Amino acid sequence: MQDATDQLSMTFGALADPTRRAILVRLSTGEASVKELAEPFEMSLPAISKHLKVLERAGLIERGREAQWRPCKLKAEPLKSAAFWISQYRQFWEDSLDRLEEYLQELQAKDPKNEQNDTHSE
Repeated sequence: MQDATDQLSMTFGALADPTRRAILVRLSTGEASVKELAEPFEMSLPAISKHLKVLERAGLIERGREAQWRPCKLKAEPLKSAAFWISQYRQFWEDSLDRLEEYLQELQAKDPKNEQNDTHSE
């Protein structure tokens, strides 16, 4: 389990930066070179390369070697694991929101102002 936790930490760490998230969005449309990935950002190629190294260490991308061109490619498996981890908390939030809705309905039912508002709206 330790390896899965470490992988999850690396995934979330890589996703914490908006530049890296934007790079992943771009790679979801297909392979791209470092230069292509750097185009929308106002930063140097070495700075983009540092972001790519973080993504690569997290297992979110892989970099190929085709002559001088080193295409980057999305590897989505770690994202699937992160999404699964997050989904475990979905039921908690849905239950919490359901309880909040019930509580608000109880408050509205007890509020005498609501009875007056209901008679005026008819």
